[in-house]
Amino acid sequence: MAKQLQALRGMNDILPEETPPWRYLEETVRSVLSAYCYQEIRTPIVEPTALFSRGIGSGTDIVEKEMYSFDDRNGDSLSLRPEGTAGCVRAGIEKGLLYNQVQRLWTMGPMFRYERPQKGRYRQFHQISVEAFGMAGPDCDAELILLTARLWKALGLTKHVSLELNTLGTQDSRERYRTDLVAYLTRFKEALDEDSVRRLSINPLRILDSKHPNTRKVVADAPVLQDYLDENAKAHFDGLCLRLDEAGVCYTVNPRLVRGLDYYSKTVFEWVTQSLGAQGTVCAGGRYDALVELLGGKPTSAVGFAMGLERLVLMLKTLGLLPAHLSHTVDVALVSMGAQTQLMPLVERLRDNYPELRLQTDCTGGGFKAQMKRAHRSGAQFALIIGQEELNTGVVTVKSLRSDEPQAQVPESALADYLKQRIQE
Repeated sequence: MAKQLQALRGMNDILPEETPPWRYLEETVRSVLSAYCYQEIRTPIVEPTALFSRGIGSGTDIVEKEMYSFDDRNGDSLSLRPEGTAGCVRAGIEKGLLYNQVQRLWTMGPMFRYERPQKGRYRQFHQISVEAFGMAGPDCDAELILLTARLWKALGLTKHVSLELNTLGTQDSRERYRTDLVAYLTRFKEALDEDSVRRLSINPLRILDSKHPNTRKVVADAPVLQDYLDENAKAHFDGLCLRLDEAGVCYTVNPRLVRGLDYYSKTVFEWVTQSLGAQGTVCAGGRYDALVELLGGKPTSAVGFAMGLERLVLMLKTLGLLPAHLSHTVDVALVSMGAQTQLMPLVERLRDNYPELRLQTDCTGGGFKAQMKRAHRSGAQFALIIGQEELNTGVVTVKSLRSDEPQAQVPESALADYLKQRIQE
């Protein structure tokens, strides 16, 4: 007997009974993005490793420790995408979508990172990335935050999330800050955790959001980036805050908020929740004006965000915010008693007249009682009972499976209208 194969650790199946919440979330996101005129772009799962090492940053945890990379048969280094922005930018440059143009794009699909699997976090995970190009001012930053706020409202999550903002300044101001931050942290190097010591020379800003208790004590008295901002960065951040104030969006300015990717500048933001324990961030993003040029394109303003679907699905389940109808997958179940060759055309005519109807046929060839049992188990509201007598007289017997009301004899010509009225009830 062959050995049974299993899924790789951290790469999970999403079973049929688990997919309705995913579809609900995805459809809600699509609807909100469409209302803001964002267009979908679909990029490959596999990209050149250099795309991520250049774009995300060679000193980040993602590139150093988490990417799934391999050499193909030509000896080229390839990687499974760990995030969506770099691939979107690569496609925009390659296909001429970005330079001197305004683009609002979004992508959705699986991403891959080798990290410790835990609740709401997997090695293959699903993410929606939203990217806007060609708009330099704070208006677009504000629009993206308002878009996410509208999404939370549509999902019923508004009371369960809060917004944190910060600015990372421009490249010049951040370099000046980095020099002073490294000098300060070096004085307390012995108190830093191992990861922070490693980051000290390659990505010191990431130390600011360390969760290690001793490191957090050191960081509490570290220099603050806001003191190093130039006038341009200050004006941009003040403009964003003003727009959010006018729109009635509540937020907290968190001076220790940084992003784990090297390409961010100016605005960074996170939507966080207390509903998922330690995994509190459900959406994060910011401005990355230098990334397009870094990846070989012309200088192009850009801002975007990403959200993990696993966490949002988990949050909707935990808070009981999923619509009740998601568990309802069958409207009517067909129970047949012979005459199969005549039955199929009737069923297809019904589908033509009622395209939204979720009609389940029983193709097992079992007896009447067995078919009725399966109809009950399907969750259907009604059973359509059709035998030779019904076919000869042009009627269908409709039996309620969820109440004691008497069954009805409905002419085939009126069946679609009858079911539309009854199922809507």
